Amino acid sequence: MSVLLSFLLTLRSSARSRVALQLEILALQHQLQVLQRTRPRRLRLAKADRWLWVVLSRVWTEWRAALVIVQPETVIAWRRRGFRVWWTWKSRHRMGRPTVSADVRSLIRSMAQANPLCGAPRIHGGLLKLGIDVSQATVAKYMGRRRQPPWQTWQAFLRNHVGQIVAADFFVVPTATYRLLFVLVLLAHDRRRIRHVAVTAHPTAAWTAQQLREAFPWNEAPRYLLHDRDHAFGHMEATAKAMGIEEVVTAPQSPWQKGQDSYCTSCVA
Repeated sequence: MSVLLSFLLTLRSSARSRVALQLEILALQHQLQVLQRTRPRRLRLAKADRWLWVVLSRVWTEWRAALVIVQPETVIAWRRRGFRVWWTWKSRHRMGRPTVSADVRSLIRSMAQANPLCGAPRIHGGLLKLGIDVSQATVAKYMGRRRQPPWQTWQAFLRNHVGQIVAADFFVVPTATYRLLFVLVLLAHDRRRIRHVAVTAHPTAAWTAQQLREAFPWNEAPRYLLHDRDHAFGHMEATAKAMGIEEVVTAPQSPWQKGQDSYCTSCVA
């Protein structure tokens, strides 16, 4: 049994060495042909030459010793490039999500343009009523981005109603006796004119409402009164509504929306 095993191992080693010898001869002959073909010009390898060395590097362990015309790292780079090409080609043929037809895409865009105030959930519900089964993410994808929001921006609101806006705000003035006085300023936006100024040491909501009545005693009340979220403006809703004024409250931590801080700062200076 041991003699038979030794004989089989001998045959295997001889066959392996013969295959390695043939591969070495093939590699050397190929390199000679490449050098003769490109001489005296610069060495250039065709795709078939590169694929041959990629295959040799996969089936022959001693291919680096026979390689002369390029570096072994170059062959490894060719192998990796081929691996990427292979997986790119293979991934293209995998089954994925079904494509949305051109008619459905056109319908989604038309519904989004005809209803600028509707978002993806509402348009998705309309498509489901029509029997078109698509996801809400697909609807949002093919709606397209609007260049401008469907509502007017804050700058557009100020520009369109600048003649009907009065802004109200407080700023603090320290006195020589280290007291703090709160100054209420009502500023008209059209000409940047001060309509009313009042000073108090204890600003309350009732005092602020009274100042609003004194600032517009007759039919001179503006359409919009712009102010922040200060508690001193908390109980002005009833007074403003009785005078026909609509309150517009700025967003939290957005002093630039009042448009009068720079003017009040210059008044303090």
